[in-house]
Amino acid sequence: MIKFHIITIFPKVFSSYLKESILGRVIKNKILQVKFYNPRDYVKRGKNSYKPVDGKPYGGGAGMVLQAEPILKAFSKAEKQIKNKKKKIIIFSAKGKFFNQKMAYGWAKKYKEIVFITGRYEGIDERVKLALKAEEISIGPYVLTDGDVATMVVASAVSRLLPGAIRLESLKEESHFNLLLKKEKNVKTGESGLEYPHYTRPEVLKYTPPGRGQKPKIYRVPKVLLSGNHKKIDEWRKNHK
Repeated sequence: MIKFHIITIFPKVFSSYLKESILGRVIKNKILQVKFYNPRDYVKRGKNSYKPVDGKPYGGGAGMVLQAEPILKAFSKAEKQIKNKKKKIIIFSAKGKFFNQKMAYGWAKKYKEIVFITGRYEGIDERVKLALKAEEISIGPYVLTDGDVATMVVASAVSRLLPGAIRLESLKEESHFNLLLKKEKNVKTGESGLEYPHYTRPEVLKYTPPGRGQKPKIYRVPKVLLSGNHKKIDEWRKNHK
């Protein structure tokens, strides 16, 4: 069995999709298990009983950025449910590596636990990736409204390759299957170059990794984003795409 741990502020988006077709069948047959963790569950209620999980980006810019702390707390909850060391942590981002069939095949074969961290708005505070040593993934050279759709795409691609999901003969007969793997064998997965790292409050983030004896680590917002010098900020963002 493989387990998907999905960190999202809108878990209900997945409810109908996971009940249908191949995904529904592999879950019913206990080939796949899916668990959800909502960052909103780890923040205090603000005005009008609202639980804010986002903040304005350091350095200026449009939109809001998902804060690191609620996501890291949600991950800590997920970490307690992870029993197998063969795990992978994924953040969906427009600046991530392009997902392909070779990756889907490799993940289905190698990992027993996959954590999907879905973003919204302008993205996720960069320190989540740094703290969790997560890999950023993009499903194509375009921008989506959220990472939930991307999670469904990857979940579909990986789950159908799990033993017992689809007859092996059916997979081999797919005209594009072996061709895709052959073509992608020598292709280096590149970065999309569509986006730059985002940071929001707090300015200083303190995070203690799960496990006994772990010491807290400090993650700070890059000084240039606090400088107020828009020319330098634009240059930094351009260099970090």
